[in-house]
Amino acid sequence: MNIALLSHSVRPRGGVIHTLELAGALQRRGHRVTVIASAERGESLFRTTSFPVQVIRLPVLGGDLVHQVSQRIAALVQALPALLQAGRFDLLHAQDSLSGNALALLRAQGLALPRWLRTVHHLDVFAQDTLNQWQEFAWRSADGVACVSDSWCAHFREHFGVTAERVFNGVDLGRYRIAADAGDAQHLRELGLDDAGGPVCLMVGGVEERKNTVRLLHAFARLRRDDPAWAEARLVVAGGASMLDHSAARTAWQKALAELGLAEGTNQPVLRTGPLPDEALPALMRRADVLAMPSLVEGFGLVALEALACGTPVLVSDRPPFTEHLRGTPGVAWCEPEDTASIAAGLQAAAHSPRLTTPPPVSVAHSWERSAAVHEAWYQRTLRAPAERQPEPVSLCL
Repeated sequence: MNIALLSHSVRPRGGVIHTLELAGALQRRGHRVTVIASAERGESLFRTTSFPVQVIRLPVLGGDLVHQVSQRIAALVQALPALLQAGRFDLLHAQDSLSGNALALLRAQGLALPRWLRTVHHLDVFAQDTLNQWQEFAWRSADGVACVSDSWCAHFREHFGVTAERVFNGVDLGRYRIAADAGDAQHLRELGLDDAGGPVCLMVGGVEERKNTVRLLHAFARLRRDDPAWAEARLVVAGGASMLDHSAARTAWQKALAELGLAEGTNQPVLRTGPLPDEALPALMRRADVLAMPSLVEGFGLVALEALACGTPVLVSDRPPFTEHLRGTPGVAWCEPEDTASIAAGLQAAAHSPRLTTPPPVSVAHSWERSAAVHEAWYQRTLRAPAERQPEPVSLCL
């Protein structure tokens, strides 16, 4: 097949990484794959690829989040027709709401599109109802919907009466492995973590409400205060390259830092790295004593499986999707994510767990090869199925 995978960004976010890894695995299965991604001025894809990547340059964005989303969708609507015509794709697969809206609008405007599918990694709840409408339109208009966990498939079935295909994330065991890489020491020196005296607690994803970062900070401060083994501990928050507005979470974060008397920066108790070089994250996972993921909402929780593949114990929320695939896995501690004391106890439990000496079965089973095979079967069924009438689009006020 000749397949286009569409992603909303060139930044190292979970959905973007999913797109790139899936593209590579599909290519290894003999398919022609092109990734189409949006990029702001001066941005480029954070890693090199063996498949072509078409970049749609976005205009200078302004205004509130609703206006910025509208601008992004308008840019995709303008740029996609020429790319799709030149690519002569058999099937399109959108990984985000922006490209989903653009494809839906183009089809509603009469552009002859091939079948297009949509993966929903998770759903957000926005304060602006327009964004909620666009989020729903971006999957309702597709020829098929997939989710990466049983719990999100169940959500679509119970709340929308929609049967979503169950697909998978994967772990790249060549990248996330127990054996150190030659460049690990340099990455750790650059982050000031080569001689950390106490436990290193790693959280990946930046300061966001759904990541539960502020409660994690409070739990970390409690351990530094009450547990002598954690007196010199470091909390590292990696990543955070999001296009959404997380200003409320960041304000709460700064307020909590001040209240708890914690300094932030290199060689301080708390370090926020921002987006990292592609090779640095596995090095950081191998260095961490515990990977903390007390999330309130997740699509799958791939970072936990990647950390386990590096031998690092993890703390996760005792709720789906984590409970689907991590029950009984060694090196996994659990917490009630809305209870700071429970998060603190979970961090202690994870830090006391011995490091894994081999990747656990859950990390091995969730391979990108398995993911690509599932996607391939879904694509083939979609291309054989009769077309259905698409819903009328909502107004985008572009």
